[in-house]
Amino acid sequence: MPHHLLIPFAAASAPECQALLPGLQLPNLQALLARLREQPADRGDDHQLTPPHERTLARALGLPVADGQIPWAAAQSEAPTLPQAWFSLCHYQVGMEQVTLLPGAQLAPDDAESRALFEAFQPLCAEDGLALRWDSATEWHVSGEPLRGIACASLDRVSGRMVDAWLADSPANPAGARLLKRLQSEAQMLFYTHPVHDTRTARGLLPVNGFWVHGAGALDAPLALVELPGMPDALRQAALRGDWSAWTVAWQALDAGEIASLLAAAQRGEPVTLTLCGERHARSWTTAPTGALTRLGRSIKQLFGTAPIADTLKDL
Repeated sequence: MPHHLLIPFAAASAPECQALLPGLQLPNLQALLARLREQPADRGDDHQLTPPHERTLARALGLPVADGQIPWAAAQSEAPTLPQAWFSLCHYQVGMEQVTLLPGAQLAPDDAESRALFEAFQPLCAEDGLALRWDSATEWHVSGEPLRGIACASLDRVSGRMVDAWLADSPANPAGARLLKRLQSEAQMLFYTHPVHDTRTARGLLPVNGFWVHGAGALDAPLALVELPGMPDALRQAALRGDWSAWTVAWQALDAGEIASLLAAAQRGEPVTLTLCGERHARSWTTAPTGALTRLGRSIKQLFGTAPIADTLKDL
C-alpha cells in the first residue's frame, strides 16, 4: 500500500457538494487527522488552469509546476524534451450565450469512430508542423514545436463547464495558441460534416464535435523514477459528473478502505502522508516525529478534539 494517499475532489466548490459536507460521517479520516501533523498548504483559487490534485501529483513526480503548463504528455514520452500535449475528444454543447464541454469519457466513442475522425484530422495537423498519434478512443497524442510554451486548462477544470472561462492566451507562445484555436475550429467543421457525426446522431448519441488541448509542455530531461502516491479516482469521477449522491457513497467507501488502511499504518508507527485536494487548495498531513512532546500534543488534540471534518473539507 502506498504510504502517500492523494485524494482529488475531497470536496468541490459546487453548492450541492458544500451542502453535503456537514452530514459526512468519516470516522477513520477524523482519527487519522488527529494523529498527523499538517504541513504548509498549497493554496490557490477556482480560476487557476491547473487544479490542486494535479499540482500535488506533479511535485511528487518532480515535474515543473506552472499554472496551465504541467507537461503531462511529455512526462509519459520516450522523447520528453519535445513539446507534446493531448487532444481529448469532446462534445461542445451550445446553449443560450454559452458553450459547455462534455468530455469523451461521457461520449464513449468506439475505436472505429475515433480512428475515422483521426484519419481525417491528422493531415490538417501535419500541415502546421504537428505530429498526431492515435492513443485511445478519447485521447490523441500530439507533438511539435508549435506547442512549446503553451498554457492550457486541465480537462478536469473545463469538464461540464462553460468553455470561455478556460481559454488561455499563452503569453509565452501567442502564435501557438492561435494555431491551436484555429485547429479546434477546423476540427469542429470537419467532424460536423464527417459520416461519424450522422451515424452517432442516428443512434441517439451525442456527436464528437471537437477536442480539448491539455497537458502541454516539454521537459529538460527524462524524469527519475519515484514512488507514486495512491490516488483513488471515485470521488473525482462522481464530482466531474455532478453526481453528488455517488460522491457521498464514494467517500464512505474510501473512509472504510484506503483511509482505514492508512490509519492502521500510522498506528503501527509507519510514516504516512495524506493529501486532500479540493478545487482551490491542497492540504497535506504527515506523521509527526515521535517523542514525549509529540505524544503530549496528540493527547491535547484528543482531549479537545480536532476540527470537524466538514470544516476541514470546506477549506479545500
